[in-house]
Amino acid sequence: MGKVRSLRAAATFVDRVGIALVFPKPDVVLPSLYEAMAGPGPIRWMEELEDGKAVLTDEVARLWGWKDELAAERLVCAGKHVRGWPSLVSLPILSSLYALTERPGTAEDFRAANLSPLEDEVAEVVREQAPVSSREIRLALGVKDTRAVNRALDALQRMLILTRAGTIEQEQGWPGTAYDILARRYADDLRRIPRPEEARANLARVVLKVVGDLSAADLAAALGFRRAAAADALDRLADEGSARPRQEEGVTIWVTARARPARTR
Repeated sequence: MGKVRSLRAAATFVDRVGIALVFPKPDVVLPSLYEAMAGPGPIRWMEELEDGKAVLTDEVARLWGWKDELAAERLVCAGKHVRGWPSLVSLPILSSLYALTERPGTAEDFRAANLSPLEDEVAEVVREQAPVSSREIRLALGVKDTRAVNRALDALQRMLILTRAGTIEQEQGWPGTAYDILARRYADDLRRIPRPEEARANLARVVLKVVGDLSAADLAAALGFRRAAAADALDRLADEGSARPRQEEGVTIWVTARARPARTR
């Protein structure tokens, strides 16, 4: 498959892989949109122009904009939803990821979550005013501590309470990230939320399809499962015939049922 060169191609890539990081993480098996655009290898953040000025590389600059456009157009679900890393989730797999929260998928279900006072206040502002930026949230709460609000926003994204909804123009500086309640923004995609054990198997199936061979440790590191839960999810795939286990140096590796020999580790 060729490199991703358009917004629509980026959305198609995320739909194909199910879950993608925005930028690659060392020793994490999930694919990244950056690598789909730029190819494998270290991230090239900056490049130097002829006049000596340093600017973002074309790939990073495009990716920075695309992650916001993908969210704004609801082509994928974008935010710090996978272990707190900037990530992109295809809408067909979103309900399985959400199932791990064990919440019912309503715009107010965060009220039953174990939130800090500030996290609860931030979530309520977003519920009432979305799409809303971090600056607007601070103004609504009368809070000047930017770092504290940003920490709350990150935590609420990890819990799949908030999601990104594009950008909001500001009087000064760069546009601000817009936030919305995830369960409300993607209500149509959360009409059926599977049981957690079914959801973990669905997620394992998605990752295994892309990677081709997977250990429980790989899956746990990628999605934040407990090792035993990751192994149970992969065993479910073996039971249904879509994966088969084998031993490699004393470690169980699950491979797709039609897979060729595993990649060199």
